[in-house]
Amino acid sequence: MTLLARLRDWERRTRPVDEEFRAAMARRWEGLPDIVKTPGQVLGRHGVGCEGTHGVFPRCNLACTPCYHSRDANKVAVDGPHTIENVRAQMGLLRTLRGPRAHAQLIGGEVSLLDPDDHAETLQVMRDAGREPMSFTHGDVDDDYLERLVLGKDGKKRFDRVSFAAHFDMQMYGRRGIARPPDEKSLDPYRQRFAQQVKRLKQAYGVSSFLAHNMTVTPANLDQVAHVVRSAGRMGYGMLSFQPAAFLGDDRRWHGEYRDTTGDAVWAEIERGAGNRVDFRVFEHGDVRCNRTAYGAFVGERWHPVLDGSDPRDLRVRDAFFEVLGSISFTGPPKREVAAQVARAVAAHPSSVPLALGWAVRAVRRVGARELVRSGVKPVTLVMHSFMDAADVAPAWELMQQGVVSDDPHQRSVQERLQACHYAMAHPEDGSIVPACVQHSVLDPLENAQLRTLLPLVEVRSRRYAER
Repeated sequence: MTLLARLRDWERRTRPVDEEFRAAMARRWEGLPDIVKTPGQVLGRHGVGCEGTHGVFPRCNLACTPCYHSRDANKVAVDGPHTIENVRAQMGLLRTLRGPRAHAQLIGGEVSLLDPDDHAETLQVMRDAGREPMSFTHGDVDDDYLERLVLGKDGKKRFDRVSFAAHFDMQMYGRRGIARPPDEKSLDPYRQRFAQQVKRLKQAYGVSSFLAHNMTVTPANLDQVAHVVRSAGRMGYGMLSFQPAAFLGDDRRWHGEYRDTTGDAVWAEIERGAGNRVDFRVFEHGDVRCNRTAYGAFVGERWHPVLDGSDPRDLRVRDAFFEVLGSISFTGPPKREVAAQVARAVAAHPSSVPLALGWAVRAVRRVGARELVRSGVKPVTLVMHSFMDAADVAPAWELMQQGVVSDDPHQRSVQERLQACHYAMAHPEDGSIVPACVQHSVLDPLENAQLRTLLPLVEVRSRRYAER
C-alpha cells in the first residue's frame, strides 16, 4: 500500500461519523415505541443495542435455580463446528440488519465447555462481523483453558482484548470447592479468583480484558445484593449486573415466589451497596422496565455517578455527548483510532470543550480531590436486567407477529418492552431478529428439542468412550 493509500485509509477509519452506522442507528430509533424516546435514550443515538447467540451450546455443567434454559438444554452435546457455523450465520444477519458495530454475547450454556480453539475461532468470527464479543461463563475455569483461549498453537496471542460476563450467585450448584454456597459472601473468593485469572492474561501475555459480573436475584439473596456491590465492585469487574428472577425457562427449577422480588427492591439494594443514589434515567438502554443502567465509579467506599441527573449542566453534557460523540464506538477499534475520532469530533464542535471542562471541575468537587488522590478510581457500571415471565411474553409476541397492538394495558406494556428490547438474537433461517425474552420463552424449547436430535449427548459420549 502506498503512503497516499495509507493516509486515505487512516482518514476513513478515523472519521467520527460512520454513515452506515448512523443509518443503522436511525432505523433503530425509528423502530422504538414513543414511550422510550426520551432525552437519555441510548438506542438509536449511541448504539443499536446488544446481541446474543442462541442454539449453539445450551449445555451447562452447573445447576441453577432458576435456569432460563429449556428442559432439553443439558441433553445437547457441545460441538465446536456447529457453534462456529451458526454464530457466523447469526452474526452475518446482525451485520446486515443492524449495521457495522455492536456488542454481542457468546452465550448458550457454559462457554468453557467449548474447546479453547473453537471458542477462539468463534470470537474471531464475531469480530469479523464488527461485533465486540463477550463470553458468558460461570467462572469455574482453569488457567490452562484461558491461556489456550488467548494463545494460538504457535504461542502468540490471538487477541489484544477479551471480555467475559461471569455469573456468580448462591443459587448455582456444583461449583468446584463450594458445591452448595450458603450465602453470597462465601462466593467472594471465587469471584476474586476469576478476576485475578483474567487479569493475569494482561500481565503474562499482554491481553487486556473487560469483566462483567452477573447475579440472579430471588427472595433468598435479595438482602445480599448490597454486599455483592461493595465486594465485587472492588475486584476488577467493570460492570455489576443483577437480574430479578423471572418465571422463564425450565419450570422444574422454579423454587420461590420470584415476583416478590421487585425491580425497585433490587435497585434499593444496589443503592445501599453503592452508598449513594443511583440514577438510572440519565442514560436509558431501551425500556427502563427492562433495563436500568448507571455509569460511575467507586472512589473509596462510595460509588459516584459520571453525571448528576439532578444538575441541568450535567444533562447538557449528556446531550452534547450524543451530538458530538454518539457515532463513535469506544470499544473494539484500536485506541489510537478512537482517540483520533474523538479529536476530529471535538475539533468540529469546539463548544464541547468548555462543557467538558466544567463537568470535570464539578465531578472532582463532588467526589473530593483528596479522596480521589487517596483512593483512586474504579469504574463500575451498575445494571439491572428484568426479564419477563414466559406466560406474559408468548401471547404478546403472538399478537405482534399478527401486527396487532393489544387493547389490554398489561399486554400492551409487554409489547412495548419487546419492541424496545435492548438484547436481540438473530435467526438467519427466516431473516428475523427477536428479543431475548421471546427467544427464551417461545423459541428455545423447540430449538433445544431439535438440537437434542442433531447433537445427541449420549452418542457423543459413546463415541468418546469407544476411542479410549
